Amino acid sequence: MYKIKGWIADFTGIAVALIALGVVAGVVFGDVPFVGAILGNVTDLAGTLGDSGAVGALVLALLVGLYN
Repeated sequence: MYKIKGWIADFTGIAVALIALGVVAGVVFGDVPFVGAILGNVTDLAGTLGDSGAVGALVLALLVGLYN
């Protein structure tokens, strides 16, 4: 059971790192075929939530979660 939890934690860490890499690559290089539209999707999500006034708190929580 602990081994499966470890695998899930490792997989989640890799997935978060790849998403962060995609965002950075999108900012630096523009439209990169490998990462697709990750940056555009994050921007659209932030814009949609911004209409509700919750974007600041959500983005801050997201950044703190990725940093930790």
